[in-house]
Formats: sequence, structure tokens, C-alpha cells
Amino acid sequence: MNTQVRATRRLACATLVATIAAVAGLAFAGLVGESATHAGAHDHTSSSSATAQRSNAKALRLHEKMRKLWEDHIVWTRLAIVSFAADSPDLEPTVSRLLRNQDDIGDAIKPFYGRQAGERLTALLKDHINGAVDVLVAAKSGDQQALESANAAWYRNGRQIADFLSRANPRNWGRAAMRAMMRTHLDQTLSEASHQLSGDYRASIRDYDAVHHHILEMADALSAGIVAQFPSRFR
Repeated sequence: MNTQVRATRRLACATLVATIAAVAGLAFAGLVGESATHAGAHDHTSSSSATAQRSNAKALRLHEKMRKLWEDHIVWTRLAIVSFAADSPDLEPTVSRLLRNQDDIGDAIKPFYGRQAGERLTALLKDHINGAVDVLVAAKSGDQQALESANAAWYRNGRQIADFLSRANPRNWGRAAMRAMMRTHLDQTLSEASHQLSGDYRASIRDYDAVHHHILEMADALSAGIVAQFPSRFR
């Protein structure tokens, strides 16, 4: 690998920014409610307690669904990065599966924000995936100008996704917090891809662990925000 390509790929590694605090407790709330029901020899569950348990169960289902969707997002992204770096013939079907995940994420918000909003989120997320491919192609080619252009477009799309989410739920998904969350996701994914392309596989694996940890925080923040915005849907 020549010096110019090495230097270009090193430039693709970005500094990680601070993650937003995870919104925790949904899963534990569901488990505690279930345990309380079976703890005593006699069931004296009040009406309000039963309602709380149903609410916890609904919130927990959303919590787990959101985690699964965003874990799929980073798993298939990881597989696409590895396949791209290795020039593997499975790249096309892998990217196709990754793009399908963006449909799934958009579908998940339709019950709360409507069909048009869900389709808009899917479109933004597909631009996010296609933009990542542009970054990978530019980085692998060693074209610094193309890399800078693709990188700028990718981060601009990240801000668009963050702003879309914030407009949908401004009280629980503040604009600055959403932008920081998306910025971290992009920074971490870029570092992962850069290390994979340069052959630093141990670093790439460490990056993926960081990506995975952050995406679960992001999923939890999104599900918690929906529960807070639509409390009557979780009774």
C-alpha cells in the first residue's frame, strides 16, 4: 500500500464525540412488574398496579423492537464494510439486506408519526447507507477530494436525520442531543471502516464494540422518547 493511500485512509478516522446519556430502566421495569405479580402466595394486585404492568409490558416490547432494528443496522453495516474491504462477492446482497433494514426502521415509527413520516425517515436512512458507500469508495481509491466531498455529504445527511427526529418529538428528542447522537454514530462507523480498509482489524473490532454500545443507547433514547410522547398508547 503506497504512502498516499495510507495517509488518505488515516484521514478517514474521526475523533469520537461524547454520547448522549442512555434512557434506562424500561426493561427492568417490565421484569419488576412481573416479579411482583408472582411474589406472594395470594394475588392482591390492584387495578392501578395491573395497568402499570400492562404499560410496562408495552413499553418493553417497543424497547426491544427498537434495539433489534438498530442492532440490525450496525450488524449489516459491519458486514458490508468487511465485504467491501475484501472485495467479497457477497457485497451486493449484503448491502441489499442493509437497505431493507431502513424500510423496517421507517415502518416502526409509522404507528406513531404516520406513513409519510415513516417513509421520509426510510429515505433519509437509505441516503445514509448510500452516502457511507460513497465514503468507502473514495477512501479505498485514495482520491482525497472525492473523500472530502463524500464525507461532507454524509455528515450533512446525519444532521438531516437528527433534525427530522427532533421535529417529530422536540420535547424528548432535542435537536442538539439528536445531532450529537448521530455525529457519534457517524464518527464511530467511519473509524471502524477506516481501520478495516487499512488492515488494522483489531482496531476495527474495537470500533465495532463502541458502535454497538452506542447504538443501544440511541435505540433506548428513541423508544423512551416515544413512550414519553404517547403515554396513552402504553396503558
